[in-house]
Amino acid sequence: MPDSQSPNAAKAVETFDLVRRFGDFAAVDNLNLTVQRGSFFGFLGPNGAGKSTTIKMLTGLLAPTSGKILVLGRDIAVEPLEVKRRIGVVPEDLNLFERLTGAEMLSFTARMYGLQKTEIAERLPELLDLMELRNEPKKLIVEYSHGMKKKLSLACALIHRPEILFLDEPFEGIDAIASRTLKDLLSRLTARGLTVFLTSHVLEIVERLCSDIAIIAQGKLLAAGPLAELKKGVGLTEEGQQKGPVSLEEYFVEVVGGAPATREEEVLQWLG
Repeated sequence: MPDSQSPNAAKAVETFDLVRRFGDFAAVDNLNLTVQRGSFFGFLGPNGAGKSTTIKMLTGLLAPTSGKILVLGRDIAVEPLEVKRRIGVVPEDLNLFERLTGAEMLSFTARMYGLQKTEIAERLPELLDLMELRNEPKKLIVEYSHGMKKKLSLACALIHRPEILFLDEPFEGIDAIASRTLKDLLSRLTARGLTVFLTSHVLEIVERLCSDIAIIAQGKLLAAGPLAELKKGVGLTEEGQQKGPVSLEEYFVEVVGGAPATREEEVLQWLG
């Protein structure tokens, strides 16, 4: 539930002039971001834009060089444990204990969040069923497919009923069936009021799921707001008329600045 004592209770995430440097390189450069509670937020950018670095700072895994972060109205530098109790994270590299079974991993995660045995006993089988991971209870995580590991990682992120779910490339490397399961689940969760903060290179999925987006490149914020509003004004004719429906991919390329299309006869001439 929102913290009624906080003036920022309606906001899930806020950053103020957030900077993260590695030596002389600014991976995140004065990022000012606002994510409303209950939104499905897509955080987009080309490779090396600073997306994963930003998520690591928002979840307390990496300290910023400068700037301020509020998560659920709380300063993560001041109340890191309280913030971490109220969020769920699915990192890109997953970081599962692969010599455990799926049930053991879920149970361990639940205990780390302080859940009681009765709560664990109730939630664990429901999550395993939901993620279609209950059929082989003795199978070690090391034997899981990549898609199974993604679903288990999501189950671990959900078992303590977080208020915000951070997902770093959750659809990368999984098949269409696992992807459909995750998309349907995330849509249901946001309908119940969970805030989802998603990074993904699969723009079609982002366009289908996300209500709001932000785009960064070279660590700088280029655009942010409701997706439908941001796409207005892109792809106009010289007379100022809209050419037609604009996809997220078209908008993304317009904002980031993609390479110009190469003429067919100029492409890899040596292939003959």
